[in-house]
Amino acid sequence: MSQPTPHLEAAALQVTYGQVEAVAGLDLCVQQGEMVGLIGPDGAGKTSTLRVLAGLLRPTAGAVTAFGEPVWQQRRTLRRRLGYLAQRFALYGDLSVNENIQFFAFLYGVPGWRARRDELLERVGLAPFRHRLADHLSGGMKQKLALACTLIHDPQVLILDEPTTGVDPITRRELWRLLADEVARGLSLLVATPYLDEAERCHRVLLLHRGRVLAQGSPASLRALLPGQVVRIEGGDRAAVLAALAVTPGVSDAAVFGAAVHARLEDERDEAVAHLAHALAGGGLPGLVVRQVPPSLEDTFLYLTAASAAARPGEAA
Repeated sequence: MSQPTPHLEAAALQVTYGQVEAVAGLDLCVQQGEMVGLIGPDGAGKTSTLRVLAGLLRPTAGAVTAFGEPVWQQRRTLRRRLGYLAQRFALYGDLSVNENIQFFAFLYGVPGWRARRDELLERVGLAPFRHRLADHLSGGMKQKLALACTLIHDPQVLILDEPTTGVDPITRRELWRLLADEVARGLSLLVATPYLDEAERCHRVLLLHRGRVLAQGSPASLRALLPGQVVRIEGGDRAAVLAALAVTPGVSDAAVFGAAVHARLEDERDEAVAHLAHALAGGGLPGLVVRQVPPSLEDTFLYLTAASAAARPGEAA
């Protein structure tokens, strides 16, 4: 049986700006009803990748298709099937919520747009504010309106560039609930985010660093790439804990995680955790809480980033 045609696909994608290589040989595939995340810090190549896949930027090299069609060459015909939400979406502040959605409905030539608008306003929770000017909305409400405008033409693929950056935790949760509902309806979603906790919601994740894919797979398979075991260290001064860990045998790497410190131990045995606690106490840091924790995607990302930097010694960190 033949494989279904991917909704989005990139092979050996390269994007350069002058002498700067933003994306270096990226391979990506998004099937119908799949939620794929691009994860990485600023400068990882996420936005350039999304803009190419949305038909807004011509790739320097590589093959990029949507529904089997070359994106750049067919960008005008494909725009009805794609939805793209940029980091700074162009809402019109002097237009109401209703009028903003109406504008994008006219732009895409959406028939029966009033019913579609009303449905979207109910789903994003903006129906009570439909007559409010966009300039008078909160940041989270503006992002919900931007999402409604992006969905007004009922695209088959939604491409989102950091949709939850700068919004409050409640709005973040609501936006992800809306996106999960859309995916359940058969929408394909490609989303870039700097938040590794959001990647846990995706079916597959690509970890990007300096334009390269460090690894890709399900969140569980990526966490499994981390060798050894991860311990969480709470209490004490984090700088002092990091300094002590740097000279403790058996500790591969360590980093600050919120109010605590995560360290990776080469030894996977349970007694290795107790030995570490004893070593820290003997080094003048008594009373710390040291316990094993499941590895997170952030632990994996930090490990892979360090491994990539070690493999490319001439490249700045």
